[in-house]
Amino acid sequence: QVRLVESGGGLVQPGGSLRLSCAANGNIFSMYVMGWYRQAPGKQRELVATITDSGNTNYADAVKGRFTISRDNAENTVYLQMSSLKPEDTAVYYCNAYHVFTRRDSWGQGTQVTVSS
Repeated sequence: QVRLVESGGGLVQPGGSLRLSCAANGNIFSMYVMGWYRQAPGKQRELVATITDSGNTNYADAVKGRFTISRDNAENTVYLQMSSLKPEDTAVYYCNAYHVFTRRDSWGQGTQVTVSS
């Protein structure tokens, strides 16, 4: 099981920016697709963005053009740069590591992002 620790959440005004970080234990990035998911109150958890070990990215339509996912394999860290934030981006954001061979998921504890004036 991969241990993931998120950080960087907080309160931000509409139109503002935040950067989330997810630190993973060990050198695991070569076998994992890393991703960010979010869950708003009363809603199901949804995909935000994913990135493969080769750097291929995928985004939910709701965040395309505003969010950027990236990874630093040397530091075993994945980031989510969020810009032009909207109130509807308010949610708990979770880091995910998906092992491409075992198909097992690992999750972080989540970090709260609140977009409000």
